[in-house]
Parts: sequence; structure tokens; C-alpha cells
Amino acid sequence: MYSLENQVAIVTGASRGIGKAISKRLASEGAYVYLVDINESALYETCDELASIHLSVEAVVVDITNEQDVKRLFAGVEGKHGKADILVNNAGIIRDNLLYKMSLDDWDNVMNVHLKGTFLCSKYVQNLMVKNQYGRIINLSSVSALGSRGQANYAAAKAGIQGFTKTLAIELGKYNVTVNSIAPGFIMTDMTKAVAERLGISFDQLIEAKVKQIPVHRAGKPDDIAHAVSFFASPASSFISGQVLYVAGGPKA
Repeated sequence: MYSLENQVAIVTGASRGIGKAISKRLASEGAYVYLVDINESALYETCDELASIHLSVEAVVVDITNEQDVKRLFAGVEGKHGKADILVNNAGIIRDNLLYKMSLDDWDNVMNVHLKGTFLCSKYVQNLMVKNQYGRIINLSSVSALGSRGQANYAAAKAGIQGFTKTLAIELGKYNVTVNSIAPGFIMTDMTKAVAERLGISFDQLIEAKVKQIPVHRAGKPDDIAHAVSFFASPASSFISGQVLYVAGGPKA
């Protein structure tokens, strides 16, 4: 466990699943965490849950594909704290289909949330990090970046995030800002439940099939990703930047 006392973190897609686990982990380590999501009811429910165990969290409803929303978010962070130490670009959606069935909306919506959202949040947080000469940006990619049937949009977006991560690491390194990416494998979340539904099988059946392919022979949990984020968010990772860590129970890339 790393100490993040007096640090300010922003986590997108924080209302459930991986984002919720990341937010809880960072707050447990002492950070003041902004929970960011477009799902208002789920967001405030999560915020109340974490606040009830005495964690320092604040909910902000934001559409990360809307530049004015993102500007408002970071203006609020700066006004209250004068800095932002950690940004976790976690928000994501899936609109799976084989390419010949995939609509333009399916493509655009996935690209906007994953790539445009990551771009906007990173663009506006970098001003605060550069001014403070410190920062940690962690972008959530996926093993799907290596190719995944029925996910041309999602795979392309997640591969794009990896390229974005490496480029931003080069640009921001001289300001003591590191940028890394985490690529989860199969993690048990509402999103992977949706994959089971698309395939017409139960979630238990999907888990059983996936576990057979995972060397450590178990499915991943949101906390597995949260622990990796915790390391990249900490001062201990200061000489690591531009990397993609596959948290997938075995070798991937």
C-alpha cells in the first residue's frame, strides 16, 4: 500500500466496476478523490458508500466527451485544491458487433468516450500538473487492443490509448509527469456481463471459458486493476513512464 496523503485524484467512470475499485483504493491511501461519471444515480450511490467509510471523495457528473464539461471539472478542482496530482482515464463503453453489422453510431460513440474523453481530460489536467511540476496520468487500455472478434471499435480505441500514452509520456516527462497505461484482461464487471449477454450465454459460462485460457487459472477482479493503478499513481513509480502493463493473469503483449 502506498501513501497518497494530500494528493488530489480524478477518476473517470468511477460509479461502478473498475472505476469504483480504483477510487476506493486511491482514497484508502489518503488521496482526495473526485468521482467522475455521467451516470448520476450510480455515481452518487457510490460516493455515499465510500463517504460512509470515511473516505475523502466528491462526486461530479461530467460528460467527458463534452469539452465545456471537462473544463468545468478541472476549473473546480483547481479552485478548491490548486492542483491535480493523479488522473485515471478509466471511463469506457462497449458497442460490440461484427464489422459488417457495426453502425456508425457504434463506432463514433466508442471512439468518443475512450479517445476523445481521454484526450480532453488529459489536456486540461496537464495544465495543473505542469504548473505544479508533478503528475501521474494512468490510462485504461485493454487486452482487446491486441485484437478481439466483434470489437473492431473497442480494440481500435484501446490501441489508440496506448499510442496516446506513449506520446504524452514523451511530451510531459520533463515536467515530472509520468503517463502509463494498464491493459486489463478478463475482469468480472457489468461490462463483461454484457459480453456474455451478447454471446447468448450465462455469465458463469463466460467466466468458465475464460478461466481455462488464463495461466493463473482465475478471473480478474476490479481490485486487481486498482492495485496496479495504485502503484502507477504513487511516487514510487517516478522512473516508469510510457509503459503498458497487461494485468491479465499471464503474458499478453
